[in-house]
Amino acid sequence: MALDPVAAAPVRESELRRFWNLTWTLAVTEWRLRFYGSVLGVVWTLLKPFAFFGVIYVVFAEIANVGDGITNYPAYILLSLILFGFFGEVTGGSVGSLVQRENLLRKMRFPRLVIPMSVALTSLMNLGMALIAGAIFLAFLGVYPDWGWLQLIPMVALLLIFSLGVGLLLSALFVRYRDIQPIWDVASQMLFYASPILYVATMVPEAFQRPYLANPLASIFTQMRHAIIDPNAAGA
Repeated sequence: MALDPVAAAPVRESELRRFWNLTWTLAVTEWRLRFYGSVLGVVWTLLKPFAFFGVIYVVFAEIANVGDGITNYPAYILLSLILFGFFGEVTGGSVGSLVQRENLLRKMRFPRLVIPMSVALTSLMNLGMALIAGAIFLAFLGVYPDWGWLQLIPMVALLLIFSLGVGLLLSALFVRYRDIQPIWDVASQMLFYASPILYVATMVPEAFQRPYLANPLASIFTQMRHAIIDPNAAGA
């Protein structure tokens, strides 16, 4: 007996609402538990990228002079570190997420997609706070908001989709192959240096720029530089 499409619509809507409610509940719970009992609380979320930025800036800008000739180089590496940190948090948190929630999965019936989605949503909350703090810091560097900053919305959306896609693959593989965790730890470090974070894409030899920009992170960071840091820089 065929299901009436009109009758099926409320069912699908109810399932989507339940899916979203579960995702939101898990994400908020995880976000609160992360800082439970901590004196500084959410400040720790901001300390990591900014402390890392301080070390990177001193070594690469002041000592190695990598940023010579790059407009607003400190602002660029700060935003790149924040965005890559989001990618790393989503993918790294997703790897063992299904196994860590094994007891919950056995007790309740709900789409397993909820768990990595909640990881991504928690990371998105942290990203929002980091970007607000980053925008304040950029103002001190002389980089002020303009209409080009609106491009950050689709860029973050693309980064979220890419991060979630990688995270879903890793979480599924980790259920059967526990070697995925150390493999991804090494791969993510390689990806960090293979992406234009400490340098800009235009520093890559022209003959290799096209395959280099095939890396989604490279394209996003390059477009971010054009939209927010330096409108005269080449976009992706």
